[in-house]
Parts: sequence; structure tokens; C-alpha cells
Amino acid sequence: MATKPFSPKEVQRIIQFLHRPAVFLNMTDDWPGRDWTLENLALCLGEKSVCFRIGKRNEEKGPLFETQCSYVEATLAEFLCWTRGSSDSSVGPFAAYPLSEHWAYADYKYIILLFQERTTMFKDLVWSDFGYSGRDGRESTLWIGTSGANTPCHLDTYGYNLVFQIQGRKRWYLFSPEDVECLYPTRIPYEESSVFSQVSVIKPDLCRFPAFRRARAHIVTLQPGQVLFVPRHWWHYVESVDPVTVSVNSWIDMEIDNEARVGEALTKTIVSALKTTPSLDNKDNWLNPTEEGIASHDENMKCLNLAVKALMDNRSTQADDCTELAGQSSAAAVKRDAAGRLKTTATDPVPSFSVPFGTHLIPVTCDADCCQKQATSLKETPLSKDNAYFPPRNRTKPQPANTHEKEEVARISGEPREDGRDGEKYSHISTNDVLDCLLHPDVIRLATQLMINRQRELVPK
Repeated sequence: MATKPFSPKEVQRIIQFLHRPAVFLNMTDDWPGRDWTLENLALCLGEKSVCFRIGKRNEEKGPLFETQCSYVEATLAEFLCWTRGSSDSSVGPFAAYPLSEHWAYADYKYIILLFQERTTMFKDLVWSDFGYSGRDGRESTLWIGTSGANTPCHLDTYGYNLVFQIQGRKRWYLFSPEDVECLYPTRIPYEESSVFSQVSVIKPDLCRFPAFRRARAHIVTLQPGQVLFVPRHWWHYVESVDPVTVSVNSWIDMEIDNEARVGEALTKTIVSALKTTPSLDNKDNWLNPTEEGIASHDENMKCLNLAVKALMDNRSTQADDCTELAGQSSAAAVKRDAAGRLKTTATDPVPSFSVPFGTHLIPVTCDADCCQKQATSLKETPLSKDNAYFPPRNRTKPQPANTHEKEEVARISGEPREDGRDGEKYSHISTNDVLDCLLHPDVIRLATQLMINRQRELVPK
């Protein structure tokens, strides 16, 4: 076995102190998964069909969300023929999509389902080298795409990512959680584990999203054999660079705490309640294809109550622990974070550790030139006083069915119109606009805390 630059224990310590994206090199040289090229995977999967997401190249209107894409079922062999420029029947369902005009992506493919007849392949991904004993392909997802294939900018609401690049290159645009106000978060389309950005980060519309000029893009092109660490709550937009790319993601969801679960349950309850309510502007395809279906309001409320109960029970246990520890030692107050870990106090020794950046570990740095270009292109755009934090979003206008509906649609038109007050203009507020405000991460965080405080007040002392 080849000597690794870092031992599993060292990698875990590095990740513990890493608060920014970084790339591990020379950690996968002996992984059998290095041979998972498209050609080899096509042979392994044979006639097994995979769902591909298809988008049009050169879209400049904004992010192309998964709800706006086309989908086809095809084998990897058909996909391979299509990527090689074949135009005959061997490309199957791709025949309707010229490669020069479209890209395709097989994403979120759970390896445990893809290779359920070839379980030995799970061992080809040796995540134990990164300190996760027993973790392999069973806890990973496969991503296969053409050049131009992309995922809209988003953050994952749980854990962090380790991304193993196998074939081709993918370019990552990453943004710190501190840039949330520059990225105009939205929960429509709704996916339980993701918050999307309304901004097309590589071709931003700075007239609609002026605050994006302050966003600090950290950009890296991931090469075959490299592993990218994406910290929790870092925003990321990913685009395939080469004609064919293959990568594997392993999500480490160990950092989810009970308070975050309450926030997610609250978000799901609000989205489902408002988006399943019939209205003229509720005609959009709001549920992401990755979601299996729409739960009823009662089901969502049950999940919310269970999440709150788990949090309150956990905090009650923590309080008992703290009382016991306080009785043992009164030298310092005992506190825990949301995940239940003991917090250090001013008198506690701070562990000393310097992340060993160098030949085998490279930090993903902020691209100052990219940020400067964004700022420069905005110079001629006048800014509103509040930077137009939530500008009107692109809306699909409902088609009126009769005269009454025509009048109603005209009344609530999304276009700015006179409202009779000295020519002042306004824009129609849609259900999605309401959700963008209600479900902003900061608002959900505040609502979650208010709900928890209310529960504390109701508990008998």
C-alpha cells in the first residue's frame, strides 16, 4: 500500500480545524476507484438505465434549477456514444438533444443502489483513509456529466462534503456562509437539504442582485485524484469543464444538531402549507425532483413537534449534566454548544494546531480578480438605499381561463404599474416572494429560537 501524506488520524485533526475549503492531494493514488472512468462504468452497469438531467447550453437568464430541466432514462453506454458525437440510434433517448446545444448530468446517484449486484465495488472508495472507519461507496453518490453540466449555487443544510474527482475536471465556485446576504437565498425550488441562490454566479445580473458584487468567490478546478473538502454551510456552484467528468461525493452529516432539525421541519411546514394552497401565482413547479413527494400538513406538524421534543429532551439532559459537573467543580461555568459538546471558557487551554498547508494540502483561496470584475461591471448601475435585498424574482405568469381571471391577472400583474399615488410604482408580491422572506436562513433561525424559548416558558419549573 502506498504511503499517504496524512494518516487517518491526521486528516481528522486537519478537518477539525479547517474552516475553509481545501484540496487533498496524493491521498487516492492506490484507490481502485481511480479506474471508475465512464468507459469502465458503462461496462459494469451494462443495460441498467440511469436518469440524466439535461439543460441547454449558454443559458444566461439565471440559474437553471432542476425543476426547469429535461430528464431522460438512458444507459451509460448510450450516454458514452452521445458524448463521442454519435448521432445514430446507439445514443437512444439523447438523439433528441444535440450535444452542441445541450449538456447532461447524472447526479445524486446513490452508489449503493447503482451497484447492488456488484457490492464488491463499494470497497473501491476507501474513505477510511480520511478517518472514517468502515465508510466506503455505500455512503457515497456518483456524478457523471458533460462539459457545461452544472448544479445551481446552493448550500447544504447538513454536515460537510468530501468530493473525489475521478475523470475530467470540475470547477468549483465556493462562497463563505458570511456571504449569505450577497447570494439572495431562496427555498423555491424546495429541497429539504438545500438552500439555493437566486444568482447565476458566473453570469450575475447585477442590476437585479447588486449585493452580489460583495460576494467573495473561492474558485478551484478539481483535478482527477484530488479530494475537495467543503465545510458546512459553504455555498457552491459546480460546473464540468471537460467533455466527460466523473466524481464521487461523500456527505458527512455528523454535525446536524437538534436546533437545525427544528429549523428544517419548520421550513418544510411553511413551504408545504403555502405552496399547496391554490392561487393564481402558485402554478410553478416548486418541488425539486430529488424530493419524493409532498407530505400533508398534519405529517409536517408531527415532524416539527418531534424535532422540538428531541431538542428539549436533549437540553434537559445537558442541564442535568451541567448541574452534576458544577457540583464536582465550581472553578468555571459549564456550557455546551447546540451539538452537545462542552464549550471551552476563557480559562481553558486553547489547543494549538497549525493546518499543514503545502504540497499535499492546498487551501482554496478567494479569487480577487473575479470579485473585482463583478464590482467593476456594477459601477454604472445605481444602487438603491437598501441594495434591493429581495428583488422581484422571475415568475411564470398564469394563463387566464376566462374574462374574470383576465381581469384578476391584470390586477396582480408582476409588471410595475401606477398605484394612483403621484406616479409611485410597485411590483406585485407573489407567494414565492413571501417565502423568500419568511424562509431566509436568518428568519428561520430567529423563529426557531422563539419557538424554543416559548417551550421553555411552558415547561413547569
